[in-house]
Amino acid sequence: MSYTTRTTRTVRTFYSDGRGPPKVETKTYTYGDDSGGSSVNGGFNIGGGGRRFQIRVGGGGQDGSDQPNYSAPAFSQRPQVIGRASRKEKKDPFSGVINQSYDEIKRRCQEEGCLFEDPEFEAEDSSIFFSRAPPRPFEWKRPHEICDNPVFIADGASRFDVQQGELGDCWLLAAIASLTVNQRLFAKVVPPDQSFEDGYCGLFRFHFWRQGEWVEVVVDDRLPTYYGQLTFMHSVDKNEFWSALLEKAYAKLEGSYESLKGGSTCEAMVDFTGGVSEFFDLRKAPPNLFSIMLKASQRGSLMGCSIDADPNQLEARLSNGLVMGHAYSITSVLLMDIETPSMSGKIPMVRVRNPWGNEAEWKGRWSDQSREWSLIPDSQKESMGLTFDDDGEFWMSFDDFSKNFEKLEICNLGPDSLEEDELDGKKRWEGHTENGEWIPRVNAGGCRNYLDTFWTNPQYRVTLTDPDDDDDDDLCTMLVGVLQKDRRKKRKEGLDMLTIGYVIYKLGDENHGPLDVKFFKYNASCAKSPSFINLREVCGRHKLSPGTYVIIPSTFEPHQNGDYLLRIFTEKANETNELDEETGIIEEQNADYTRRILVPTVASAPPSVGRQEVKKVPGYREIPPPTDEEQEQEQALKASFRRVAGDDMEIDAYELRDILNAVFTKEGSVEFVFDGFSLDTTRSMVAMHDGDLSGKLGFDEFKVLWADLRRWKGVFKEYDRDRSGNLSSYELRSALHASGFRLSNRTFSALVMRYSSKNGNIEFGDFILCAIRMKTMLASFRNIDVDNSGHAAFDVDTFIQTVMYS
Repeated sequence: MSYTTRTTRTVRTFYSDGRGPPKVETKTYTYGDDSGGSSVNGGFNIGGGGRRFQIRVGGGGQDGSDQPNYSAPAFSQRPQVIGRASRKEKKDPFSGVINQSYDEIKRRCQEEGCLFEDPEFEAEDSSIFFSRAPPRPFEWKRPHEICDNPVFIADGASRFDVQQGELGDCWLLAAIASLTVNQRLFAKVVPPDQSFEDGYCGLFRFHFWRQGEWVEVVVDDRLPTYYGQLTFMHSVDKNEFWSALLEKAYAKLEGSYESLKGGSTCEAMVDFTGGVSEFFDLRKAPPNLFSIMLKASQRGSLMGCSIDADPNQLEARLSNGLVMGHAYSITSVLLMDIETPSMSGKIPMVRVRNPWGNEAEWKGRWSDQSREWSLIPDSQKESMGLTFDDDGEFWMSFDDFSKNFEKLEICNLGPDSLEEDELDGKKRWEGHTENGEWIPRVNAGGCRNYLDTFWTNPQYRVTLTDPDDDDDDDLCTMLVGVLQKDRRKKRKEGLDMLTIGYVIYKLGDENHGPLDVKFFKYNASCAKSPSFINLREVCGRHKLSPGTYVIIPSTFEPHQNGDYLLRIFTEKANETNELDEETGIIEEQNADYTRRILVPTVASAPPSVGRQEVKKVPGYREIPPPTDEEQEQEQALKASFRRVAGDDMEIDAYELRDILNAVFTKEGSVEFVFDGFSLDTTRSMVAMHDGDLSGKLGFDEFKVLWADLRRWKGVFKEYDRDRSGNLSSYELRSALHASGFRLSNRTFSALVMRYSSKNGNIEFGDFILCAIRMKTMLASFRNIDVDNSGHAAFDVDTFIQTVMYS
């Protein structure tokens, strides 16, 4: 009988060293065993900060024997318990979409002689609208039911092909128009080897960059129509269908057609390229903006622009022909030769396209048929492909462009967006990505306005080593992007975009561990996102001196849940990792058996193998001398212990509960509300010192327990500032630090989920229970890991006893 099922996840990372085509690093993570036999004798890798604790269970080893390894990849701050089904994976809204195989579906359809009908995106109203009923009855039809001779792409794809339908997704059309300008990128998103003839089975495929990797999305070719006409995006040629099918695939990726209403052009540009976007407010434009746009155009970057919407009118038309609240695409930026009888020179120009593809065009200087065009040589007009049709495309001088538009979006192509033959001396960005999650009660600390919780946000260290080659100030360029995941798709669940941003701090010590509240209280940031904004991705360009920095991505408000992708692009290679520490414990520093049960932190160099004497550790609280009241309590406890224990001087968990509660619930013994220790807690107290499974606690062990309780009670009082008998979950890490524990981000997340209430409070009894079990498990691990290597081998019985009897 097999107890586990083999599951494999592959993660692809694109990267470049600047000396050749992009490379792909592929990592495959496997869970479970497909041997057909018992899978109990497996291996467990438990993530602990930057490296892994490895617990091998069973008789095998890592020497080629029958010992499979189970690896828990650090996909986010939320831990994954090995061997248990992930609720997040089961509820992943993309799971069905990205697990469909184009080749398998096509093979089965051809074998059975049928046309594909997509079970993941049904031809029904719910695929169109999620918030309301359709305004009229839509009929889903295949292209050959709409026209006699359907084609996928007619005479090549062009920015003039696409026209907007009834859906408010002009932002998507603007991005598609920009995409068609770069034919290689277009072919990557829209594979051209598809048709309604050879091998046709009603199946089409498209590729999108989704939150860190390229995915293939398949659709059937049933499209929403009304009276036989396509309702949404369509091509000018009535028999061309690539644009309608591309929109359907994108709607499937986001959950419905309605999910595409309203958005940022750069959002779609990023999904078409995997690039990182920048936003410019043209009312506060940098002086070198045209140079930035010209370089972006030369590098094949996608660009869009818009005018802020009129709050009283949807897509209001201005007298100059432009439309407010409407997304335009920029299809060319150049310096145009101008020639008159008296002068000659160059003028900066921008070509813009309205996705409506009609007469709604700019009416000012350099508009269609304007007299300024008489100053341009006919040869240049021809090389520019200048036309004066009512096709939605027009030219503007850069001066008019910057005065009449208000927002500019540039999507910089990532390391994997240019092939070697397209580089032509250009340099790729060096890219790094980190997946993460803001988890309420754990690390959803909000922005710097909320200082008490801001420090709990995820922290990422970036080391910039070499200045840019062409920077006279010896500075490094760094693009930072924080992308929130799945929010558009989750609109049907009532969720919308979070307001997100990031802050950057300079680190004086490159080996610094996780930063606490004191750091942020006394240190100013050196850079930050342009704003906190409710867009899918917020990005910024920064010029920084070489050194070590920490990036703090966050939501604006605390306690908000969301997944994110952090992307860092630099011109030179950088070193990036999550700021974390290894799980461990620092025992009492002045004890005879002093030993540091703490493997090296991510931020420090590994020590030599073996036991090490403890140095003074910041934040650790030694046990203070007992107060008069505590001395009285100790005497009372000793008397109670002798009276209850009898001749053998041992007590069980029931007797321990009565002894401790007689003291701790006595009026005035603690400065907060406390109803006493539960039986479960006192059982764990006994188990912490009960190596022979007797279920008893002797007097010597009781004295050690009492010392621990004194320390932990003192720490709890220090952090329970309102004397409510509760700690905030955000304070738990500091309290456990003060108690001598060190916690990786993922271990801390697991403790919060296990020991805090739903409103994020930890009662005194739960805090004690958490500390007891942490100390028990770490001591058990230490006794097996005699070389302090971070690895321990358990047989099944020992593992079960260690976990269950704690």
